[in-house]
Amino acid sequence: MRRILPLFAVLALLAGCAAQPRSPIHEDGEDQASEAFSTYLSARFAAGEHDLPQAAQYYGKALDRDPANPSLLALSFFYSTTSGDFDAAGKYAAQVIAATPDDRAARLALAVIGFRHKDYVEVRKQLALSAKGPFTVLTLSLFDAWGAAATRDTAAMQKDLQSLADQKGAESMAAFHTALLQDYLGNPAAAEAAYKKALGSNAPTPRVLEAYGRFLERAGRGGEAAALYRSHQNEGGLATVVQPGLQRIAANQKPEPLIRNPADGAAEALFGIAASLTDAQSADVSILYLRMALYLRPDLGLAQVLLADRFESLRKFEAAISIYHGIEPASPYFRMAQIQAALDEQRLGKNDDAIADLKKLVASKPDDSESWVALGDTYRASEKFAEAVDAYDHAEKIIGTPTRRDWPMYYARAMSKEKLKQLDASEADIQAALKLSPEQPELLNYLGYSWVDRGRNIPAALTMLEKARSLRPYDGYIVDSVGWAYYQLGRYDDAAKTLEAAVLLVPGDPTINDHLGDALWKAGRHIDARFQWNHAITFSDDETDKASIERKLKNGLG
Repeated sequence: MRRILPLFAVLALLAGCAAQPRSPIHEDGEDQASEAFSTYLSARFAAGEHDLPQAAQYYGKALDRDPANPSLLALSFFYSTTSGDFDAAGKYAAQVIAATPDDRAARLALAVIGFRHKDYVEVRKQLALSAKGPFTVLTLSLFDAWGAAATRDTAAMQKDLQSLADQKGAESMAAFHTALLQDYLGNPAAAEAAYKKALGSNAPTPRVLEAYGRFLERAGRGGEAAALYRSHQNEGGLATVVQPGLQRIAANQKPEPLIRNPADGAAEALFGIAASLTDAQSADVSILYLRMALYLRPDLGLAQVLLADRFESLRKFEAAISIYHGIEPASPYFRMAQIQAALDEQRLGKNDDAIADLKKLVASKPDDSESWVALGDTYRASEKFAEAVDAYDHAEKIIGTPTRRDWPMYYARAMSKEKLKQLDASEADIQAALKLSPEQPELLNYLGYSWVDRGRNIPAALTMLEKARSLRPYDGYIVDSVGWAYYQLGRYDDAAKTLEAAVLLVPGDPTINDHLGDALWKAGRHIDARFQWNHAITFSDDETDKASIERKLKNGLG
């Protein structure tokens, strides 16, 4: 789904939150003032670190000491919501609208709570009292449409959908929710027309494909649903929809609709908006929408996956792991989530935990190649290269005939074999990967540099490396490989010029500085060469490399 009006979300949800609070506490006694200021600083620090529960806790404490401070109230509301504490969020939202009756973020939160409690009159009341503006149409129209559908006010629902469709960039979302609403209201002809429109407007999203597939299955049109699923079975991102759908059809099981009640519809709307906020600056706002969506529909697995992804973008890997581990085993996203959790454990240096989790995963389903690849990657990160090769071998057997999407597995196994000094076997894997994906600059660089480093096929290696450089001209490591190939061919001036460009692209890499020093020496620029070798020694943490460079500093190159 294309990205839709992120500025609206920022303005709608952070209105009033950007102002700096005044000096937070004015109480008698230096100790109380010091404690109050410390609480406020702790809140600011937690917010800056994206520790949302801690930020909510500290801002709440600061607000208790200074309840008339509007900025502290706004921040307490925002962080309680983004941390998923809707009891506190509802309390703060009521206080916000007491002071600012048309506050958009507070009214939205109260509407969400109304959906949760099936109080649809309250939902529409909160939306009607919200401030209006060019960036609020999307959320207000979607929410009111679902509130109107819940009370069977179809005229208002149609008006909301038309308002949504009129928004540039929101056409796909308008078609999708039109289909969901008509499906919910029991109007199959209108629903199918809208489903087809949503499916054809862009590359299909998992939610659109799943909703239409379920619609066909429930209508007794299993053959059409199977054909729909199979038409997308080679699209990796849709496997979590295609496989369960085909399994249901084979077992003659009819699914429930994607949207079971108006709260599910509102959750779907929130999820769709959150998914459209892809820039790093909108991560906290996206988290807020996802928390609201999961408050309404805790089993919305794709929202859990996206929420964990947002925490990963903020480098809050512990939070992401907790969310991934909270996904139910029955969810189609369970295995993918566990693999991603293991990757996050790797990022935290918890390789043993990651390996243990992935070994359980492959034991539970030994024919899942992706789990074996993930296990191989984790072994490789732990420098257990023999175990990594064994895991990749299992994956290869399961894959059978590889396709283009399998090239990273061969590349990873090649790197592991190189570490085991199995150089010919490593090269064979790289060649296999290149057959699957001939235009991958990583593969061209890896094989080309290995040939140069081993003094083999250097003219062919240079051709390969120059192709890699044309595909990725600002990759300093590829540029270094090209320069080193020139050096090995005796083209020292070309090597020096190319390696100088590599140093600018990757400053501080000891190998590149060392290569540049060698090229400069051979080009007759001895002072410049020693300057680069000195840099290489400074940057290197390998004693063997340092000793080699020190000999060059003392004696130059023969």
